[in-house]
Amino acid sequence: MSERAAPDAPGDAVIAYKTVLKRVLNNRPSGTRQRMANALGKNRSFVSQIANPAYPVPIPAQHLETIFEICHFSQDDRREFLAAYALAHPRRLALVGPMRRSRTISVVVPDLGDARRNRAIDTLIADLVRRIGRFADDTE
Repeated sequence: MSERAAPDAPGDAVIAYKTVLKRVLNNRPSGTRQRMANALGKNRSFVSQIANPAYPVPIPAQHLETIFEICHFSQDDRREFLAAYALAHPRRLALVGPMRRSRTISVVVPDLGDARRNRAIDTLIADLVRRIGRFADDTE
């Protein structure tokens, strides 16, 4: 991990954590931003806004675990990101849990020929996966 200056203000901390996310995304295969948008139930432009340090749009805490999972953050990147996130949004960090192991499965679904209906299916599947994650947390 390279040396980085600690952010002095919440605005600097937002820039710092978005810089980490942008760096991680830039080192991932093409399609990662779209997979993240699908998993979050958002448009790809939302991912561009939350990953760009020039935009003040904060990353909602409820999306952090999904982002960590989709982007495969290293332990160092995750620590750096969360340190800056804690400075920027001290009360929101309590919503983030410890890093969990995960696995990837692929699901083939029909193309309904309608972008709106296809997005609805993607959102339903993403919601199901989040519920499975919460179920797994309850059983531990």
